[in-house]
Amino acid sequence: MNRCAVTVRVDGASRGNPGHAGIGAVVEVGDGRPPIELCEYIGETTNNVAEYRALLLALEEAGRRAPDGALTVYSDSELLVRQLNGEYKVKAEHLRPLYLEACRRLRAFPGARILHVGREENRKADLLANLAIDQHHKGVRGGQAAAGPHGGREESPGSAGQGAG
Repeated sequence: MNRCAVTVRVDGASRGNPGHAGIGAVVEVGDGRPPIELCEYIGETTNNVAEYRALLLALEEAGRRAPDGALTVYSDSELLVRQLNGEYKVKAEHLRPLYLEACRRLRAFPGARILHVGREENRKADLLANLAIDQHHKGVRGGQAAAGPHGGREESPGSAGQGAG
């Protein structure tokens, strides 16, 4: 079986740190289907929690779209990338359950790579994370996005109706 390449770009945003937080993710599968763009408001939390929650959302979608794909994760969070690559210890107790869940989900993708990129290379995920916060502040649940099949998660306006199938 030929494994599809799966690329995910993730970002979390927190205004106030802790503050209102949103997550954004772009999931691309090298099988010709359009990328899925996801955003979700996650309440008040820290930026590091938002970064992990964005990764978990992306891994969930990647698992649906290409469960045995060759995964590459791009994040502008140096902490997240270095923790997942074993370069930093997870010292913050509140991050440990998120870290462990991310490791568990990453095991489903043998040979997964987690790479650090600059903010400019992660712009779309950043925009999606901030869109989730902006929509919350406007009182729009999910804003212009179509309701997705993800239990309250929303797809961005550019991917409405594309779903996971």
